[in-house]
Amino acid sequence: MTPRIEDYALISDLETAAMVSRHGSIDWLCLPRFDSPACLAALLGTPEHGFWRVAPVARGACDRRAYRPDTLVLESVWESDRGAVRVTDFMPPRTRWPCVVRVVEGLSGSVAMRSELRLRFHQGRVVPWVRREGSRTVAVAGPDAVWLDADPYVPVGGYDTGAGPGAGARGAGGAEGAGEGGEGRAGGYGGCGGYGDAEGAGGDATVLDFTVRAGDRLALTLAWSPSHRAVPPEPLSVPAGTALGQTAGFWRDWAAQCRYRGPWREAVVRSLITLKALTYAPTGGIVAAPTTSLPDRIGGAENWDHRYCWLRDSSLTLSCLLRSGYREEATAWLDWLVRAVAGDPADLQTVYGVQGQRLLPETEAPWLPGYEGSRPVRFGNSAVGQFQLDVYGEVVDALWLSLRAGIAIPAHLWHLVETLMAFLQHHWREPDQGLWQLRGDRRQFVHSKVMAWLAADRALRMGELLGRNGSSAGWRAMRAEVHREVCREGWDPARQTFVQSYGSSALDASALLIPRLGFLPPGDARVRGTVRAMERLRHGGFVRRYGPDGDDAPEGTSVSCSLWYADALAATGRPGRAREEFERVLDIRNDVGLLAEQWDPDTGRQLGNAPQAVSHLALVKTAFALGPDDARPARRPTATAAHRP
Repeated sequence: MTPRIEDYALISDLETAAMVSRHGSIDWLCLPRFDSPACLAALLGTPEHGFWRVAPVARGACDRRAYRPDTLVLESVWESDRGAVRVTDFMPPRTRWPCVVRVVEGLSGSVAMRSELRLRFHQGRVVPWVRREGSRTVAVAGPDAVWLDADPYVPVGGYDTGAGPGAGARGAGGAEGAGEGGEGRAGGYGGCGGYGDAEGAGGDATVLDFTVRAGDRLALTLAWSPSHRAVPPEPLSVPAGTALGQTAGFWRDWAAQCRYRGPWREAVVRSLITLKALTYAPTGGIVAAPTTSLPDRIGGAENWDHRYCWLRDSSLTLSCLLRSGYREEATAWLDWLVRAVAGDPADLQTVYGVQGQRLLPETEAPWLPGYEGSRPVRFGNSAVGQFQLDVYGEVVDALWLSLRAGIAIPAHLWHLVETLMAFLQHHWREPDQGLWQLRGDRRQFVHSKVMAWLAADRALRMGELLGRNGSSAGWRAMRAEVHREVCREGWDPARQTFVQSYGSSALDASALLIPRLGFLPPGDARVRGTVRAMERLRHGGFVRRYGPDGDDAPEGTSVSCSLWYADALAATGRPGRAREEFERVLDIRNDVGLLAEQWDPDTGRQLGNAPQAVSHLALVKTAFALGPDDARPARRPTATAAHRP
């Protein structure tokens, strides 16, 4: 059976990420970047499309798992009458080439283990040429080479042997062990299995069978390099145990900078670590999610590629990072933003690649059956060609937030603001595709107009701080005109709420942002009426993005919109209710604290790409908005380390 979306945990090296299931299988991995073609794609298909499982031979899902506190080091534990074993998964922060390290450690008794690797390059489609090179196995296809290493005394198999399970078995006396903080030495492995094809593997899986007893440790490492490189990569610059300690230390040091000290610190820190994990370190861009085509509705066609950076998240990202104490990351994100949007303001896109690429051609992969049959599977995103008016407000607001926080703003950025505003003054009246990137006719979306107002408001504020008021009269007039129009055309007096678009009766959760953005004060009767109206978008205690009244909408509820609802409740004087809504969202995190884009209350399942940056951004923002309230007891953490207090 396909694992549920919430059955997956994330590991990352700040340039790409892997998704690890409770069964010990890495079912999604793109190398060498987030947006590279996948070489393990079982998440969107079957095991035939690529996976790497390290787990006991005769067991299914692990008995328990957790991240080590304040890290992205994942520990999964299997227990049985015969013994217990722990698999520790991590990706060291990138030095040159990406690698995944899986440390197997015997805790008690004796456990028969299997590592089974099936690589499929180019989005799960291309079978590589695999050969042995000494103690290593290398798989090559086109520009990619992936090397599998184990402790030097353990034979690692290849595709070209034709041997069956357990072929060439021999003892592996004194295999080096990998534990945090240094190397250990295990006693002899009992009958460490050789290499060959796993049963039912179709004759194309690299398999290692071995047995671990209490105290035994074995490190398996998967490293990528360009296939044309003459010298194979060294998977680690230090022993595996040292790399584990360094990686855990890196994450703990980073997490310690968090300023939040309220009752939900565990959830806030986990969300911030997740956001850091989704950051492409060379440029500072943050991807919306590390996955593509995980469905908004099981079996549906609303399947999108989120391995890119959205401008719509820019001001929320900056605000979240700055408030949490991560000024360096906020500055890096701002630098990425400015580089990405440079050029003609008419060409401003809603989404860019991690390096600021503009061309993200959308293609479909018919050879992949999709997550639980949800087709099509898409790579790339055609939203780059949509006109979305709100992104201008996002960019100008991000620059304003940076200036207010004391981040140095180069002189040429004021010219960027003037250029963006000159374009917006001529085009703000036009219809667009809106915040949710709807693939239909353009409309006069209320949120898009509110964001046009925000751009004018923030440009005026920046001008006041910088003493640049040459265009202020025109911007002030635009701000007033947009405000009047939204209050006239976007307000439904009969239902006492702002609607999704002019002339529409549909509701849209983006209206909950009106008080946060300062368009109207929280005490305004129109804000209160809109918050009350959002009850109609609620289903099972959570809020849908938009749609008709009732429970017949075609998708799950939105995590971020549910958090916006909590924010709006707090702003309009209902803090107790706001905390209830916030904690309801905390309760739908998976066992290691991760959130997808959506939640289905009917089936109790996460939906959409995961983990979703905007969900975790909204969680952090709401935790700060609700205040520390130190008198309240802290919630018990969702997950703790598998073997440490």
